[in-house]
Amino acid sequence: MPNPQTRVVVLAGGVGGSKFTLGVRAALRRLGAPEATVVVNTGDDLWLSGVRLQPDVDSITYALAGVNDTVRGWGRAGDTERVNEELQAWGAGWPWFTLGDLDLGTHLARTGWLREGLTPTEVLGRMAERWPLGIRLLPMTDSEVDTHVHVEDGRRLHFQEWWTRYRAALVPTRFENPGILDATPAPGVVEAIARADVVLLAPSNPVVSIGPILAVPGVRAALRSTAARVVGVSPIIGGRVVRGMADVCLTAIGVETSAAAVARHYGARSADGVLDAWLLAEEDAAAASEVQAAGIRVLVAPLWMRDEDASAAIAEAALGA
Repeated sequence: MPNPQTRVVVLAGGVGGSKFTLGVRAALRRLGAPEATVVVNTGDDLWLSGVRLQPDVDSITYALAGVNDTVRGWGRAGDTERVNEELQAWGAGWPWFTLGDLDLGTHLARTGWLREGLTPTEVLGRMAERWPLGIRLLPMTDSEVDTHVHVEDGRRLHFQEWWTRYRAALVPTRFENPGILDATPAPGVVEAIARADVVLLAPSNPVVSIGPILAVPGVRAALRSTAARVVGVSPIIGGRVVRGMADVCLTAIGVETSAAAVARHYGARSADGVLDAWLLAEEDAAAASEVQAAGIRVLVAPLWMRDEDASAAIAEAALGA
């Protein structure tokens, strides 16, 4: 296991990212280690009804603060939807995209600060002052690089419309983040990776959660050059996605829905990829030799994040790599 001075960076997004981040925080507290830095996907951000939404940022913030809705997997616990109902009555917003009242308070505060000239990094820093998160959160970039999905019938949809309205039922042909080639990592991201002892890739969607982070110019290079061990945690267990529609996303980019295929997709640092080691679920232990043949060290562990203790155990196994 790492020592109490271990510096940890996590790349994360989505529900899997928020659960894993909770586990990392718990594991580091057991070690008496300093807080980790979590670089959060902002590729699924959007403007809606005049306010800026950052779904992954908010999911992870709410989870760390202990105010998230654990049943739905997004939003605030105990939230109401009176304002959303009024928006729908005016024909505003998206009828299939629910905004809770407490959640809207977050979006309004964020939008106001952005309008005042704060950057997304500064906004997230201000948000983190409200609760003792025990984790340093950074957006992947301060640029707006929302994810768009091209589907088989020729349309281009915002990721949230494709994901939430259509439940990924429209066959995607490709994903893009307009403007990402001109983006730069948010202040502190590259520096945190450079100083880290361990960098963890959360068991988040490889295409639309981790993919946009790696696509920000400078992030992949930072991972390639850091002295830290880069360890990924498989989001695939027993040949199936744990949550969401990551299998549809993987198919669209020509990657099989298997733990070994996702490891190869990230690639070994020894072969121009980003991974040194890969955590496989016990159900996928037979694929260990396949991953090792790609130049990636393999560790096998239980990967079901059923509660915070289980997530902490997974984080400890990843840190131990």
